Amino acid sequence: MRVLYLLNHAGKAGTERYVETLIRYLGGGPVTPFFAYNEGGLLVERLEALGVPTRQLPMSSRFDRKAARALAELCREWDIDLIHCHYLREHYIALLAKSYNKKIRVVYTNHFILPNDLVTRLSNRLLDRRQDQMIAVCNRGREQLMKNGWSGARIQVVFNGVDLAAWAGEGSTLRQELGIPEGRFVMLCASRFAHDKGHAYLLRSLQRLAQLSDRPFTMVLAGDGELLEPSKALAGELGLTEEQVRFIGFREDIKNLYKGADLYVNSSQHEALSFLIIEAMAAGLPCVVTDMGGNRDILEGPEQGGLLAVYDDPESMAGCLKRFLEDPELLERCRENALRNIQERFEIHKLAQDTYQVYEKAVAR
Repeated sequence: MRVLYLLNHAGKAGTERYVETLIRYLGGGPVTPFFAYNEGGLLVERLEALGVPTRQLPMSSRFDRKAARALAELCREWDIDLIHCHYLREHYIALLAKSYNKKIRVVYTNHFILPNDLVTRLSNRLLDRRQDQMIAVCNRGREQLMKNGWSGARIQVVFNGVDLAAWAGEGSTLRQELGIPEGRFVMLCASRFAHDKGHAYLLRSLQRLAQLSDRPFTMVLAGDGELLEPSKALAGELGLTEEQVRFIGFREDIKNLYKGADLYVNSSQHEALSFLIIEAMAAGLPCVVTDMGGNRDILEGPEQGGLLAVYDDPESMAGCLKRFLEDPELLERCRENALRNIQERFEIHKLAQDTYQVYEKAVAR
């Protein structure tokens, strides 16, 4: 099956990781992958290195008929069977492209749990008859898609997955690089610095943690974004020291970061099914995550490898962090449970197989 993966922005976030994962594990097997994008970035470089044909396709808006015609023509050129898209702009354009190329089938993966406005809900209902199949990466995502106007009969829940072998092994240079003593408790958060990632809430939780516990800790904050500098300023205003919070910028050596930490923390307001969380767990890290979006599909408590915290409640988050900081037995038990959870429910070959089955349903319509 010849599949065109279509993205507006081909950067370095979780959706790009999802696309690259599917291409790596379906390409060379049942799928011949192709890639088109509007705005270039790191993902383009990675896919070109894999030998995937890529093409820039300008897409000015979700109703861009010129882009739809160009997409239809590109699908003829590459003899594409199916387009797999991931955001509203390219999703609408792919559905419109079916007017110019009747062979096209469209699969849309929804990576968010956000309500659409009235105009978008009406547009969704009008375009729903053109939709072949949709993927929600968590159960709440499926519920939200139906509220947004899409037919539930064509929405499949397929959890994100990771390659356990890729995250196995030991060893990290993180503590040596940052001058962190081996005995110090290290937490990691690797979200980009954006409003919905909750860094201000996380920093206030760390301030409260320092008040609740005498045990020393270091929170490593990896990532870049528009709120990086304001977050640094807030850390200073809250009295958090450099020993307690380290900002290390965007990093590609994420496995090295996981292996150097004791605990992974997610403070997001919006999550569907975070790759970072399941990667961290596959690397053997217990997690503290906000009870938002699809996070509860990953874990509900220690038996799945972590704890849920109330979003924007520093007392709740600090309390969860304190439990791990001061209870080595809980930490070790959650480490073992996290790995087993990923093995049983979020393994990469399950993601690939389930996604390909959705492709087959779409092509058969």
